[in-house]
Amino acid sequence: MNKEIKPWIILNEENVSPSPWFPILKHKVQLANGNIVDDYYFSPLGDVVQVLAVTKNNEVVLVKQYKHALGEILLELPGGMQQKDKSILESAINELEEETGIKAPADKLISLGKIANNPTKLKQITYGFIYFDAEFNSEQRLDTTEDIQVITIPAPEVLKKAIDGEIWVTDSLNFILKAALRYPQIFGLKL
Repeated sequence: MNKEIKPWIILNEENVSPSPWFPILKHKVQLANGNIVDDYYFSPLGDVVQVLAVTKNNEVVLVKQYKHALGEILLELPGGMQQKDKSILESAINELEEETGIKAPADKLISLGKIANNPTKLKQITYGFIYFDAEFNSEQRLDTTEDIQVITIPAPEVLKKAIDGEIWVTDSLNFILKAALRYPQIFGLKL
């Protein structure tokens, strides 16, 4: 019953992406049982950061923006891709400032862990952080494709929106729930 799980062996790798913005790799792999799969496709998109910023008034800072792949305007935590030549922590600090105008000191971001969305087809890890006593102390610096509305909502209402499905982007939902379990008092919970 204690079967040993082994990783696949990569026999060949080919970049088949038509765009530098969306990498796609084709692997030829040997499975643990010896079978060969010669057309396993996945995307190594790169890692992502998100920050759950809580103000001194116990409000969570959220961003509302259009997401083209779904064709919807969504409410989520601020964040973005890990930036070139920057660490995960440096990227989290930069993304929070760029999207919201909140500049956070590195020693004040607390890790909420990491998650993977669809690890079968995406090589992408999202790292979450929480930042207390957040203040709007800088300027928003949006990318050319970003149109972001910054919203602050009392933490208990944010948790309700997550539970009720108003906040439904996987990584944001995950980090809000993780924060609620780790810091229940912020969200008005008694665990």
